[in-house]
Amino acid sequence: MKPEYRLHYAPDNASLVIRLVLEELGQPYETLLVDRRAQAQNSPAYRALNPNGLIPVLETPDGAVFETAAILLWLSERHAAMAPQPGSTHRAAFLKWLFFASNTLHADLRMLFYPDKYTGAEKAHQDQLQTVLRQRLHVHLTHLDQAAAARPVWLGAPQPSVLDYYLACQIRWMALYPAQGDKSWFTLAHYPSLQRLCAALEHRPAVSAAREAEGLGATPFTSPAYANPPEGSPT
Repeated sequence: MKPEYRLHYAPDNASLVIRLVLEELGQPYETLLVDRRAQAQNSPAYRALNPNGLIPVLETPDGAVFETAAILLWLSERHAAMAPQPGSTHRAAFLKWLFFASNTLHADLRMLFYPDKYTGAEKAHQDQLQTVLRQRLHVHLTHLDQAAAARPVWLGAPQPSVLDYYLACQIRWMALYPAQGDKSWFTLAHYPSLQRLCAALEHRPAVSAAREAEGLGATPFTSPAYANPPEGSPT
């Protein structure tokens, strides 16, 4: 029987978050590589699924879903797992931090990784933007570390949430990207509760499956190495 989910992915892109959650849920899915080197994300076929040309897209029985947080929320509700469900007293706190991860943290990371898309070609302007973003990211991580220290059921609990995997992937990318940029500003040990969260996830079967599928290395969150995938490329 054909799986009901098809994940359009590129290695070590935001699609990694969705792969991890599908693995954690134990849901069958198939993958279709979006070849970034060939600019496949800008092809008419892919733009028909996501007019923004961004990765990931998850094809579902309800149609194609894009935007990482939207996919995460949809999956958690459809399978009643990996998040406080509607009616839970923990729901509001979970939602505000999920969308903080999406609208604030992830948005700042995108600017850090691709400053030219926001400032133009002038290197001095790119450097200035990245300096400000690194300061902002430290504040964001401090807030998240404080939230994780309280050990809520939706962040760093024994059973992972969709938010756990979303944050762990973003923490991975902070340590690696931009590949030629200054990464000395980021030290995971400065955020001990987030470090604990990342270390715990690395023992999950879902992470083992993703490591093999995307060539992520032995410690993809706590001490990441650049991906060496069997197909495609991260950039």
